[in-house]
Amino acid sequence: MNLSFSERRCAAIDEAIDTALTSKRLVGTVVLIAKDGETVYRRAAGFADREAGIPVKENTIFRLASITKPIVTIAAMRLVEQGSIGLDDPVTKWLPDFRPRLEDGREPVILIRHLLTHTSGLSYCFAAENGPYVRAGVSDGVDQPGLSLAENLRRIASAPLLFEPGTGWQYSVSMDVLGGVIEKETGKRLGDVVAELVMRPLALSDTAFTVVDRGRLAAAYVDGTPEPKRMGDTEKLWALDGFVTFAPDRIFNLGSYHSGGGGMAGTAADVLTILETIRKGGSPLLSEATVRQMTTNQVGALLEPTRPGFGFGFGWAVILDPQAAGLPVSPGSLQWGGVYGHHWFIDPVRNVTAVGLTNTTLEGMWGQFTLDLKKAVSASF
Repeated sequence: MNLSFSERRCAAIDEAIDTALTSKRLVGTVVLIAKDGETVYRRAAGFADREAGIPVKENTIFRLASITKPIVTIAAMRLVEQGSIGLDDPVTKWLPDFRPRLEDGREPVILIRHLLTHTSGLSYCFAAENGPYVRAGVSDGVDQPGLSLAENLRRIASAPLLFEPGTGWQYSVSMDVLGGVIEKETGKRLGDVVAELVMRPLALSDTAFTVVDRGRLAAAYVDGTPEPKRMGDTEKLWALDGFVTFAPDRIFNLGSYHSGGGGMAGTAADVLTILETIRKGGSPLLSEATVRQMTTNQVGALLEPTRPGFGFGFGWAVILDPQAAGLPVSPGSLQWGGVYGHHWFIDPVRNVTAVGLTNTTLEGMWGQFTLDLKKAVSASF
């Protein structure tokens, strides 16, 4: 721990972690915080596998779920910079059979920028119980081991769009579709592209669409009383307006498509390195101009009805009005999470990046722990 980071500051963050663990809202977590490019706080706490008594370590690997999205977004934006993909290109340029329709039968054009900003009109299964995505058997990217990308794209395209692309915002499987575009453009599996464009330039080796060292992979748990429950082979959990279905062993099935929205596993240190690369301006991955574009609200006021104070860039939410959002961060802060139990944020005014990976769904993604951690970190600088 950096000696310039006062004991009082550390104590506030420790308390947020300890409270979540002692109240049995979390099973285990790794929290890393960087300030001005230097890691000033690091802690691994709780259990990676409670039943086996295995503690969390700093190099514990977690199923990342939607933390995959910013990583794949970075890979996509590198291809944009190279001229291989255009933000205003239609998806059908690469996926000619991907032609979902509106309820009235019209077939609108979905652009690459619509996928990156979740303004495509696509959705997720958990957005509507027994909705068209559920009936079509769509995978949200964390279930159905062995399902191919081609088959999931076919299922997605068979369901009606929620709205004309560009006229609404709905969190969705858009990044899985983008993964299909990337694979078609490069002729490689998404994981190979991400390794080439993101991981290797940053000398990172622990984050991928597969897990080689299974002994370091944390077990997965779901919120429960009196304590979180270990996930079974298949676990259904109510979230928002429907069920998220988990298959924790999906990542071991080499036939599972590489979900650009939720298929990776990795460490907190790797995630921090990637996010800090963005906070510092993008080098060696992206230009500062591209990063400015990615970190600027791209969706106008489309999120305001449901998420006051929020906008969305490429890969993450942008906090436009912290007071309206009810968050103790600076305007222009970035954040997102992962349904397996993760949360991160970048405060560009304070030059702070915080990563909190946990193995507990949903507390670690949007529970009290995430707000307590934000308050503790923000009060420290």
